[in-house]
Amino acid sequence: MAVPMPIKRIADFENLGFGMFVHWGLYSQVGKGEWYQALHSVPKAQYEELVKTFQVAPDYAENMVKVAKEAGMKYIVLTTRHHDGFSLFDTKGLSTYDAPHAIGRDLIREYVEACNKYEIIPFFYHTTLDWHEASFNEDFKTYLKYLRDSVEILCSEYGKIGGLWFDGNWSKPHEDWEEDALYAVIRKHQPDAIIVNNTGLSHRGEKGNIEIDSVTFEQGRPSRMNQDGATKYVASEMCQTLNDHWGIGNNDFNYKSLPEIIETLCYSRRMGANYLLNVGLEADGTVPGIQAAMLKEVGKWIKLEGEAIYHGRPCDDLSGEGLDFMLRTDDHTLYAFIHHLKVTGDSNVVVGGSGSGMKNFIGLDRAIESIEWVDNKEPLRVIQDTDTKLMSFYATGFPYGTNTVVRVAKIKLK
Repeated sequence: MAVPMPIKRIADFENLGFGMFVHWGLYSQVGKGEWYQALHSVPKAQYEELVKTFQVAPDYAENMVKVAKEAGMKYIVLTTRHHDGFSLFDTKGLSTYDAPHAIGRDLIREYVEACNKYEIIPFFYHTTLDWHEASFNEDFKTYLKYLRDSVEILCSEYGKIGGLWFDGNWSKPHEDWEEDALYAVIRKHQPDAIIVNNTGLSHRGEKGNIEIDSVTFEQGRPSRMNQDGATKYVASEMCQTLNDHWGIGNNDFNYKSLPEIIETLCYSRRMGANYLLNVGLEADGTVPGIQAAMLKEVGKWIKLEGEAIYHGRPCDDLSGEGLDFMLRTDDHTLYAFIHHLKVTGDSNVVVGGSGSGMKNFIGLDRAIESIEWVDNKEPLRVIQDTDTKLMSFYATGFPYGTNTVVRVAKIKLK
C-alpha cells in the first residue's frame, strides 16, 4: 500500500530528533511530583496557598534553555498550565490564577525569548484536565470555551511556536472534547504548529483526530509507525522521565543511567520517533544539578557520535545483533549504530579480557565505498562473500580510554 509523504511541518519535526520536556509549577515548591495535589488529597484551598510563596530566579529561562542547547536538544516543551490549573502565562483576564498575578512576570514570554535567542524551538504543553476551574466538572462546554480561549492566547501572543502538546483527554474518555474547534484555533494563528494530544500510558502510539501531527509513547519505548494506506503521515515521539516523576521529586533517587538514556535516544531514532526527555525544575525554575550534569554528558555523546541523530531516518539495510541498526541520511550514506562493543586492552586491566572486541556485520547488498568510525575516523575492514555477494564489515572495539556505549560507523555506498 502507498505511504503518504509527510507534510513539511511534520518532516521538520522529525528532523528535530531530541527535545527537552519541562514540568514546573506551584507543585515544584513541595518536591513531591506534579500530581501532589491529587495523589496526596490536598484540599484545593490549601494547595492554592502555594501561589503566595512562588518565587522564580530572574534568569530561569535562559539557564534552562542553555542546558537544553548543551545537551543537543533542538526543542523544549514547557508546561504552560498543568492539571492544577495554574498558568505560567498571562491569561489576559481569563483568570487571576497565573504567574503575572502571583509574581508580576509572564514566565512564558521569558521562556520564548530565551528559546529564540539560542535557536531552540519553543513548544507549549497545555493541560486539558483542570483541577482549579469549577466548570471542568460543573459545565463542561463552558470549560472547553475557557480552554480554547487560553490556547488562543498562547497562539497569538508569543510569535511563532513549534507546537502545542495537550494532555488530559484520557480523564473524560466518553466526553466530546470538541477537538475540531480547539485545533482550528491553532491552525488559525499557527498553521505550521505541530499538534500533539497525549494518549497516555494505556494507549501508547494511538492516532486520533486528523489534525494530530504526532502520536505519543509515554514512558515506554516506541514502535515503528505503520504509514501504509494512511490518510496522513503522522510522526511519533517518546516522552520519558529521568527518574520516576515528571515534576521534581526531592526524594526520588531512582535515576536512569547515562547508558540507558543514550541507548533510548538511539532506539527512538531507530523507530523514527523523537525522544522528549523530561526535566523537573526546582521551585525557582533552576535545573537540578544532577539532571543538568546528565544532559551535558548526553550532549557530549551527540557531539562525538551523533552525526545522524537529527536527520537519519529508519531503514532496513542491515540488521546486526540485537540492538544494532542502521539509519539512512541519503541514498549513498548509512550510519551503523553498534552496541555492547568491548574496550580493548590487557586482560589484567580490561574486564572481559584482551583482544580486538570485534563484531561482524553482514547483509548489505550494495557495494561499500568506505566505512569509518564517526568518533575517530578510523577505517573499518570490509569483505564481500564470494557466493552471496553480500558485503560485511568488522566493528572494532573501543580503544582503551573510551566507551561511548553506542558507537557509530559512517558508511558511504557506491
